[in-house]
Order: sequence, then structure tokens, then C-alpha cells
Amino acid sequence: MRLRASLFRAVTGMHAAVFRGSRGRLLGRAAGMPVVILTTTGHRSGRRRRTMLTAPVVDGDRVVLVASYGGHSHNPHWFQNLLIHSEVGLTIAGRPERRMRARVATPVERLELWPRVVAAYPGYERYQQRTDRRIPLVVLEPYIGAG
Repeated sequence: MRLRASLFRAVTGMHAAVFRGSRGRLLGRAAGMPVVILTTTGHRSGRRRRTMLTAPVVDGDRVVLVASYGGHSHNPHWFQNLLIHSEVGLTIAGRPERRMRARVATPVERLELWPRVVAAYPGYERYQQRTDRRIPLVVLEPYIGAG
């Protein structure tokens, strides 16, 4: 399992380097979805953390992410980070990083979004079947600071 995780990290690291170096012009899509870099603040360390993800739903300025963690029994670290620090950065489509506000989709939103997520990538449904936890959907919206 460690070898698999190390290999995954290495491949993701190379993908991220090419993505950042080309400003998203290369490797800007995976499995038909836009690739994004989510920048969170570590919930314990306070340090900036960057994670490459796919965005199955993009509606104008609203972007939806899936905290699937491949169907593991616990949520990914990036999700834990944004629960504590909801102000995040988002890089998508080669644009400069934007400040966004992250929140967990409401139950009503999830009912509308989950079929769209699975339509974009059916693997998310398999991930949900692998775990007892309800995979959270995260809605990112433009950050509007206090005056």
C-alpha cells in the first residue's frame, strides 16, 4: 500500500508541476473534468497546502469539488482544512489563483448536484459504494471580504 501511495504522490506531483508550469494549458483536464489546484490552510499547521483535484461541476463562478478520497473511510485532509479555514485559493483553466469561500453543500444542493457529479465521472458512485460515510460535496464561491 505504501508503494502505491508513493507512486500516486509522484505522478500527482509531476502532473501538478506540468499544470503549474504551463498555467493549465497542458494537463488541464482529467477524466473529462477540469483540473484545479485547491490551496487550503492547514488546520493544525497553519501552512498553505496545495492539492490537485478535478471539478466535476463548474457553473460560472461556482465550482463543486468532491471529497471522495477514493472511497476511503475518512475524509481527505484538504476537506478537514477547509472546515476550519473556509477561505481558499483556486487555480483553474490557467487563470491566476482566485480567493474563494468553501462550504459543504446543503442536503438540498447535494440532491441536485450528486447526479451531475456522477454524470461527469461515474467513478464517484463507485467510491460512494465503497464507504459508509456520505461523501461530501464542497461548493466554492467567490470570496467577498468584509469591506
